[in-house]
Amino acid sequence: MNLRALRWTDIDRLVELEQAAFGAHAWTAPTWWAELAARPRRAYVVVESEPERVVGYAGLDHGGGVADVMTIAVDPAAQGSGVGRVLLDELVHRAGSQGAEALLLEVRADNDRARALYERNGFEVISVRRRYYQPEGVDAVIMRRHLAEGEATRGC
Repeated sequence: MNLRALRWTDIDRLVELEQAAFGAHAWTAPTWWAELAARPRRAYVVVESEPERVVGYAGLDHGGGVADVMTIAVDPAAQGSGVGRVLLDELVHRAGSQGAEALLLEVRADNDRARALYERNGFEVISVRRRYYQPEGVDAVIMRRHLAEGEATRGC
């Protein structure tokens, strides 16, 4: 696996992965362009399984003491291979290196696989937004991980 910064040439592939992961809620190419324009506050990384084949991506908004996971997704064909963990570890590292004391994220209540990953990695539920995702009426679960002192120095 190769972890690297997102490049504008990745956008077409990200749109494909978004559709596979999020369906009707997927980000479009213009949304990705807007996210890239929000740098340096926003940081995005991708994982390649082989040269030039992106199999996962993640993004972070690091604007202060609390950082936010903007998105994280893994190609369905690569799920269970550790890509999600690599991406999450990188976001934790980046948040810590920017001085954040906590990392927040939002996940669909029915996304058991993602919730299990977050829980295994120290995230706890802090609130629920009832019927947040429409038209399905699925709850959004808000999770937080406190970042330990020195967390940014862990290997990435």
